[in-house]
Amino acid sequence: MTAKSIDCEQARTLLRDEQLGRLPDAQSASVQEHLRSCAECARVDAEERVLSELLEAHLPPAAAPELLRERLSAQLATPSKPSRRRRAPLIAGSLSAVALLAAAWLLWPRGAIDPQDPLLREAVNDHLRVLYAQHPIEIDSGGIHQVKPWFTGRLDFAPDLAFSGDDEFPMVGGAVGYVIDRKAATMVFKRRLHTISLFVFRSERLDWPASGARAIGSVQAQVGEVDGFHVVLWRRAGLGHALVSDASTDELLHLARKIIETR
Repeated sequence: MTAKSIDCEQARTLLRDEQLGRLPDAQSASVQEHLRSCAECARVDAEERVLSELLEAHLPPAAAPELLRERLSAQLATPSKPSRRRRAPLIAGSLSAVALLAAAWLLWPRGAIDPQDPLLREAVNDHLRVLYAQHPIEIDSGGIHQVKPWFTGRLDFAPDLAFSGDDEFPMVGGAVGYVIDRKAATMVFKRRLHTISLFVFRSERLDWPASGARAIGSVQAQVGEVDGFHVVLWRRAGLGHALVSDASTDELLHLARKIIETR
C-alpha cells in the first residue's frame, strides 16, 4: 500500500488519532510516512506520547471508595459462630466503619460533582494537556470568526460558539482535542495569569453528572473541582461543554454566562 503524502498541518491534526489507533490503515500509513521524513513532527509526536503517559499517571482512578465499601461489607458480615470474646470487637469495628461512612456522607460538599466522576476528571486531564503541551494552540485567535471556520473539516460537528473573548477573558486560540472517545473543539482563554480551556464535543452516549447543578440563563450547568482545578459542564443542542481552569468557580461561571448568552 502506497502512503498518500500529507503536510505537517494535516499530520499534526491526525497525531492523536494515530496514537489512539483510530485511523484507517491508509491514513495511519500516511502519518507514519510523514513522521519518518519530518523530524519536527516526529518530535511533536514523541512529546505528545510522553505527555499522555504523564497525564494518565497524574489523575489515576482512585480506589479508596471501593476499598472502603469492601472493608465495610467484610466488617458487617456475620461470622458463622462468633465467640463471646470476639463479638464485642467485631461490633465495635462495624460501628466504626458505619460511622466513618456516615461522616464521609455528611461532610461531602452538597451541590458539587463527585470528584471521581469520569467526565469531570477527563475535563481536568484535557486541560492539563493544554497547559503542558509544547504546541497547545493550532490556530491563533483573531476572534471567533477566524477560529471557528478553522475547525471545518477537522471535526464532525460545528462548535456552537459565538463569544470572541473580551478584555476580561481574551481568547488565545484553538485546537482539536479529545474528550474521552471523541474529538473536541478546544478554545483557550485567559483570565489574568490563569489559562482557561473550553472543550466542545458531542454529548451523546456520555454519562452526565447529575449533581452540582447551577442555572445559567436557560441552561443547567454542573460545577465540580479536582485537585484545585474548577470545572463547569453544560449541554446544549446535542453538544457538551467543559470549561476548566484554576481560576475561581465564580470567574468560570461568569465566563460560562458570556459564552452561553452570546448568540
